[in-house]
Amino acid sequence: MKHDDVQRQLVQAAAEDIRAARVEFDEAARWLAEAGDAPTEPVAVEVWVYDTDLAHVLLVCHRWRRWVPPGGKVELGETPRKAARRELFEETGLHVALLARAAAASVRSYHPDWPATLGLSYAAIGDIAAPLAAEQGQPAAWVPLDRDWDSYFPDDPDRIRRHAQWLASSGRPETDRRPRRLARGRD
Repeated sequence: MKHDDVQRQLVQAAAEDIRAARVEFDEAARWLAEAGDAPTEPVAVEVWVYDTDLAHVLLVCHRWRRWVPPGGKVELGETPRKAARRELFEETGLHVALLARAAAASVRSYHPDWPATLGLSYAAIGDIAAPLAAEQGQPAAWVPLDRDWDSYFPDDPDRIRRHAQWLASSGRPETDRRPRRLARGRD
């Protein structure tokens, strides 16, 4: 598959997730439409992982962004969802199913010297007792939602809290993975 075709598929998948997102900030859909089939900056993803009680969120301490959800950029050939799952695993060691609906879409700069790009936020429910395997130099921790945390993105704590409140009021949301049927006699 040619690079342009792969890039077009990424943009199409990102556009679908923007349309499905629970909330859109910064006119993200318009930004992506204006960028066309080849945004000049990589698409960014992050995962808001909540505990089953929706009382904590999993964050990583980035060297200069401070406490942020696990995430990173979409690599060539990945969909945003696949990139979000990969980044979550790389930064925390967790494998969890993303909720079916994207949490948010925004346009932001991830560094003071970088131009703004599309950021897609996904949500998941994880086991707070599961062991974490953070990247070296970037600790991961479950942070109570009723406490503030220092972040490069000052609006994030409130956005993440509001999404947890929405999840609590909407019942158990569906994940993007269908339950597996286990073969008889297997775990």
